[in-house]
Order: sequence, then C-alpha cells, then structure tokens
Amino acid sequence: MRKKEERTIFGNYLKERSILLAAYAVIVLIFLALASLYGYDKSVINMLYAVVITAFIAVFAGIIDYIHYRNKCLKLYDALSKRGESAYHLPEARILSEMLYAEMVLAAEEDKRKIVSESDEKSRDMADYYTMWIHQIKTPISALRLVLQGMPDMEAVENTAAVESTAAGRDTVVRQASEELFKIERYAEMALYYARLDDMSSDMLFQEYDVGGIIKQAVKKYSLLFIGSKLSFDLEDFECRTITDEKWLSFAIEQILSNALKYTAEGGIRIYGADESGEQQSGRVNHIVIEDTGMGICESDLPRIFERGFTGYNGRMNRKSTGIGLYLCKQIMDRLSHKIEVRSAVNKGTRVMLSFGRNNDNVTKV
Repeated sequence: MRKKEERTIFGNYLKERSILLAAYAVIVLIFLALASLYGYDKSVINMLYAVVITAFIAVFAGIIDYIHYRNKCLKLYDALSKRGESAYHLPEARILSEMLYAEMVLAAEEDKRKIVSESDEKSRDMADYYTMWIHQIKTPISALRLVLQGMPDMEAVENTAAVESTAAGRDTVVRQASEELFKIERYAEMALYYARLDDMSSDMLFQEYDVGGIIKQAVKKYSLLFIGSKLSFDLEDFECRTITDEKWLSFAIEQILSNALKYTAEGGIRIYGADESGEQQSGRVNHIVIEDTGMGICESDLPRIFERGFTGYNGRMNRKSTGIGLYLCKQIMDRLSHKIEVRSAVNKGTRVMLSFGRNNDNVTKV
C-alpha cells in the first residue's frame, strides 16, 4: 500500500512541478541563444557552466522540496485513514493557502462533531424518555387489570337488592377502567407529540382562534377525570383571541389540566382571564390563569420545572411524573410565540399563567 502511495506522490509531484521545469528549460535556451547571437569568446561554454551549476542547485533544491512534499502527502494519507480524527492529524501548514485549507477542514470537522453530538444526545434523550414512558404506562395498565379483575359477576347474584348493588359496582368499575384507559391514551399522545417536537414547524397551521373555546374543548376532553376526581371546577367569563396553532396549543393546555388533576387531591381548579400581574380580569384579556389547590411545587424546584426529565420533589415522592409534560408545554409555547409562567407554593396550590402578547389587541373582534 505504501509503495502505491509513493508512486502516486512522485507522479503528482512531477505534474505539479512540470511548469517550473519547463520554465527553467526555456530560460536556459534563451540565455544560450543570446550567448551564441552575440558571439562572445567562450560565452556558450561559460553559459553551459552556469547551466550545470544552476541545474545542480535546482536538483538539490528539488530533492529537499520533494522530501517535504512527500512527508506532507504521507501525513495526509494517514489523516485520511483515521477519518473521524483527521482534523487533528493534518500536517503543519507552511503557506497561506494551506493554512486556509486547514482551517476549512477543521471548521468542517467541528461542525460534523457538533451534528454527531447533537444527534447522539437526541437519541439518548429519546431512549431515556421512552424508558420512562414504558415504566409510566405500566401504572394505568396494571390498574386497569386490577379493576377488571375486581368486576362483580352479575350471574352469581340471586336477589334484587344484590343485583342493584352489583350493577352499581359494575358501573364504578367501568368508570375506573375508562379513566385508566384515558390515561393510557394520554401517555401515547404525549409520546407522539414528543417525537414530533423537532419537526413542529412543519406541522403548524396559524390562524385566529378563541383561546376560551380551545380551553373548553380541553376541559370537555378531561371531563371523565374531572368527574372522577370530585374536584370543583370554575371557568370564568373572558375573551381572548390570538393567532396560534390550535392542535399544539390544545396539547399544552391539556397537559396543564392533567398536572392540575394529578396533583390536586381536594379543593378545585379555576380558570380565569388575568392582567399582566396575574390578577383576575374580565372582558378582553391577553393572559389566562389555570389555578389549582393542589400540593404545590417546592420553591427550590421552580427554576427547573421546564427542564427535560426533571421530576422534582413531587415526582420523586409520588412517582407520577415523567419530567416531560412541562418541558413540552414550554417548548410548544415558545415556538408558538406565547409565554408560560408558573407560580406555586407547597400546600397552597399552583398558578399557571399563559400569555398571548399585546399584539392580540389587534386581532379582529368577532
């Protein structure tokens, strides 16, 4: 392999230096012609001596130049064979053009490393998420199995009172099974949105929407869990119109409602229009607050709640969190040019404020 490289290097060296050799030959011929033209005594002989001396110097310089050229080419061959580490095995640049080429190669190699690193990080994050998702989805599946196993057998009941009691028990079991099935559907939906997040821009359709209408649809979708939780629910009157993508904004609102239901054991959930400070406001608004009376969030956890995979104290204690929900909400709201802010205190509930910007004042009122 090395002999083949040596032949290639020597052949290319002669091709690259052929112009210099031709120029040298032309200059020698010109000087010999001039010497013979003027006819000075022994001028041609003297010129031949000069030609021999310069040729000897040229050959010596050529040998040194070829050695440098050969060593550089061999180093480049070695760098090429190492591929991924080629940028760090380039021979030292001696002229400006070589320096520029080396900088271009280094820049390209650095870009490649960043792309590979980002791709590896996304793959790891995706693998970590689906690992958490698999463990998380086991909970409703196990609960659903237990619910179905505990379903009373109507055929084994003999008297009317027992039949009515058993029927009521079956209704409860069916409702509980429906709740667990809904949770499974939600986890599957979250996985799909997480997978589509990087290509979100190609899956958006911006139009003018009534945010209140989107919230009502989300509440209706979660009505089964609201009924089962026995929490109070209030949706105040307000008007908020904005330019957004309905599907992605709906998912973000649904995730906030899901968290409110998940971490609220008693009390209720309230949704109302607000001003910039979060105080309730009726009429046309640019801010909406979703407030619950749940367990709240530790002050130390608040700065990190939008980080991917962060579950916080509540998630670790209750084992209900994947650390993805609020991360998705933040990413979606940012890409829709909306804002999300969370205020919370332990045992005092959580307030999530969604802001749609002052530019919504220019949205046509219908």
